[in-house]
Amino acid sequence: MRLTTFSDYALRVLMLAAAERPRLITIDETAALYDISRAHLMKVVHVLVKQGYLRGIRGRSGGFTLQKAPEDINLGAVLRITEPDFTLVECFSPENGCILSNRCKLPNLLNEGLNAFVSVFDRHTLADLAVDPNWFSAVGSGRLRQRGPSVATAQSST
Repeated sequence: MRLTTFSDYALRVLMLAAAERPRLITIDETAALYDISRAHLMKVVHVLVKQGYLRGIRGRSGGFTLQKAPEDINLGAVLRITEPDFTLVECFSPENGCILSNRCKLPNLLNEGLNAFVSVFDRHTLADLAVDPNWFSAVGSGRLRQRGPSVATAQSST
């Protein structure tokens, strides 16, 4: 099983937001830190804001931060919103054309494996992925902008 890039980026964004909270983080600094596409990150952050995991603040002093406490963000739930589907093989899709489908036992085995995979994420929260904020600063020196304002500071300046 392989997660989409979207899910990978979503988990990375959440890990950074958890480590840096309550500081606002920008898309640009996140893209620079992880060396990934700014455009793709914008889509990821938009979905995470829309789903209530992140809080987005627009404007020149804007950015994003966690909306919920890390221990309240279930990783299985995040995967369910970031993965478009869990179609592991053709017979899982509505366009299934496999001639073995009506007799094959492979889908049952694959479903069992998929359920086991997702259930591991269901047992964990973002708090379980905690990274020391100093690590991001050390790794990102030269890539990250100087530490920006916290959420309270940004809101009072708007």
